[in-house]
Amino acid sequence: MSNIKPNSIITLLNSPEDMQVLLDTSIWVASRLKSAIGLLYSKPSHHRKQAVDYSGCLTPDNEEHLLKEFANEEHMANLTHKTEGKNLLAKAQIYCAEHFCKQSTYPLQRQCSINENLDYIDDKAELIITGRQLTCETTLANIVRHSHCPILVTHSTFKTPESALLAFDNKETCHRLVEWVSKSPLTRNMCIHIVMVGEKNTQNNDAIREAYAKLTQAGIKCKKKLLDCRDVTAALLYYQKENNLDMLMSGAFGQSRLREWLQGSNTEKLLKIHQTPYLLLPKR
Repeated sequence: MSNIKPNSIITLLNSPEDMQVLLDTSIWVASRLKSAIGLLYSKPSHHRKQAVDYSGCLTPDNEEHLLKEFANEEHMANLTHKTEGKNLLAKAQIYCAEHFCKQSTYPLQRQCSINENLDYIDDKAELIITGRQLTCETTLANIVRHSHCPILVTHSTFKTPESALLAFDNKETCHRLVEWVSKSPLTRNMCIHIVMVGEKNTQNNDAIREAYAKLTQAGIKCKKKLLDCRDVTAALLYYQKENNLDMLMSGAFGQSRLREWLQGSNTEKLLKIHQTPYLLLPKR
């Protein structure tokens, strides 16, 4: 399998139910960023742990025979997984070609967990695309926490986004997101609504005005809104729905872990209930 190419879009194909929307999203992102698409399928190697459980109850000959059977089962299971992965990656490349993807695509197949893969792709990827449903022992929240790369989480269907809500909280990660949006071709032609949920005071007004100025000076069409509401998640999603905005963007896990424990994480809440594509910039 190919090695990762610098500045690629990496699409995690561990959501079989989301395959079409993942690929449609990848083709759109690639066309905007002019980047290659790395199609990554990853599944940890199969290991049979039961061998240890039985070893003390068997004669040496029986134990050796059983261990050989387990080793053979492991080999065949891993071979099956590898073949399934190759077939899935081949189908994904064919889909991209048939849907007029102008950027190159290449397969990546690894036998490890998604979180282990993040160390492999984080430094070279320009953006990671993933579905909501992951067929592995991890969660979207864990992926976002472990990554340092922008992550785009797809929704059920894809349409080209023409507008987006940028959830602004005046934290360092969110300021980096504003900087990223101001420079990225991905959001260049969108209308961006900068929305902050908090008290209507001088500090918050100045902060959102500064973010608004940053984007308008970059030539981006945008609006700003300060919402005085206690439920951050509900306020953001209500505003997004009322204004029919195609995408959600935010910094990820900007709160301290203590505050998350006491109040819950807005990022985790949004990851569970967002109704559009959701772009997150992870915390450093």
